[in-house]
Amino acid sequence: MEFDGRAKARKAGTSMSSISIIGQGNMARALAGRALAGGNAVEIIGRDQAKAKELAATLGGATVGTAGAAPTGDIVILAAPYAGAAAVVREYGDALRGKIIVDITNPVAPDLRGFVVPDDSSGAQEIAKAAPDDAHVVKAFNTVFSHVLAAGPAEDRPLDVFIAGDDAQAKARVSAFVESLGLRPWDIGELSMARALENAGLLELGLMNHSVKHANFSLGIALLG
Repeated sequence: MEFDGRAKARKAGTSMSSISIIGQGNMARALAGRALAGGNAVEIIGRDQAKAKELAATLGGATVGTAGAAPTGDIVILAAPYAGAAAVVREYGDALRGKIIVDITNPVAPDLRGFVVPDDSSGAQEIAKAAPDDAHVVKAFNTVFSHVLAAGPAEDRPLDVFIAGDDAQAKARVSAFVESLGLRPWDIGELSMARALENAGLLELGLMNHSVKHANFSLGIALLG
């Protein structure tokens, strides 16, 4: 089934967003494609300007930003590996003031048995430490594989996106963005709950490697009764 994000967003009364995506990989491509289909303004930012322009051209409708310059989007999505995510935030510095920063990373150790962040923290919380005081970090999309996100929900099977953050308004903005993609947002609480989401990401990797044996699945909520 072809997804008509604009029609669904209009029907639901969802407001459109201005999005800057820092990254050029599979998740950046999937998020940008669905965001454009949902009627959002999308800016692609990457260190390789030629690659960023190529990605924007293949998507159609996206603009290309300059690495290190202030992102144009009110919502800035970190679609880069966790290893460099906090450094990216520090590099942008005050250019991220007042922005909503969406962390989609999974700070998983190379052996897939744990994390590369302190036991009392999470990747999102570490990224928040690097962000300006008036920026709002929201954890989202880390439990959705890029190809599953690109494909979108089936007719009778919604695709769920779990959200954690300390600022209620920022979470509401991200939830509206998620809805514009034709997906279903679930607020799970404060940013400290990002640790639970990152454990869910690790759970998915365990399923992929030990029982499901592929990545054509997603975690979601089934409401009973």
